[in-house]
Amino acid sequence: MVFGGSQLLMDIEPAYRMIVQNPIIHGWTHTLAGAATIGLIATFSGKPASEFVLRLLRYPRPTMAWSAAVAGAYAGTFSHVFFDAIMHSDMMPWSPLSESNRILGLMSIGSLHITCVSLGLVGAVLFFVNHRQD
Repeated sequence: MVFGGSQLLMDIEPAYRMIVQNPIIHGWTHTLAGAATIGLIATFSGKPASEFVLRLLRYPRPTMAWSAAVAGAYAGTFSHVFFDAIMHSDMMPWSPLSESNRILGLMSIGSLHITCVSLGLVGAVLFFVNHRQD
């Protein structure tokens, strides 16, 4: 849940920029420094929020380790920057140190989507295998 929440937090700035019709959609939040900051916010907001939802759902283990919250938050924010940098030309992941984006076009958009869906399926299988052992 922290992973998913971090994804939502990452896209607040681009959503706002689209609403106000800013030509640059991916700003500071889509840099490595922005991802690190949002990862911190996602960790400290996502852990209690996730535990609340797990208790509501009567999940057998409603607590979450801080290490799991940190891992989910930072996997979410840094992968978000990485994958968006492959497909969006306005991305500058190393800003303010560099305005380059050397991974733009690293793979086709179709291949990127297949990669994301495949990783999601692997994660779902691992979750259900782990859950089944409880």
